[in-house]
Amino acid sequence: MTKKHLVFTFLSLFVYQFIFAQRFTLDTNVNRSIHLYEDGYSKSFGVKMYPGALTYKTFYTPNKAIEASGYITLDGFWISVINEKYTPIKDDNQLSWYIGYGGHLGIWSEEWVKKNTSTDKSNISVGFDGIIGLDYKVKNSPLNISIDWQPSFSIIQAYFKNQGGIGIRYVIK
Repeated sequence: MTKKHLVFTFLSLFVYQFIFAQRFTLDTNVNRSIHLYEDGYSKSFGVKMYPGALTYKTFYTPNKAIEASGYITLDGFWISVINEKYTPIKDDNQLSWYIGYGGHLGIWSEEWVKKNTSTDKSNISVGFDGIIGLDYKVKNSPLNISIDWQPSFSIIQAYFKNQGGIGIRYVIK
């Protein structure tokens, strides 16, 4: 982990808090409805490719959601929970961009620790995650598609990890 990664992470969180604490949006002319999407999408469950995780997303306000994702391997598991803020892209209530922050927990086997000599000798990973991406709800269909970048900084093992990818979810409503 370099100082550049740490500064970028904290600067990103600061900018995020400044923008959304002031209730400022980049598309102030877009009229928000009761639901973020026209057909009332509020919960979804699916998969996220890279690193290959199961994901669940639920909106708790019209434009804020909690996303939990996790994966299990032979070496252990990883789970992250992220608070996300959604902003519709002009004139298209089906496409939004989002940004968010959260944390992760990973527990790995002793074999994993032996193979990954670049980290410290702990088999626990705890840290902060950020996310930025695009979310598309397929109109008149129970599908939701997203693409995002999710950088992670682990405090205990002191490493920076780039992840994210493409998510395909089934809308529960």
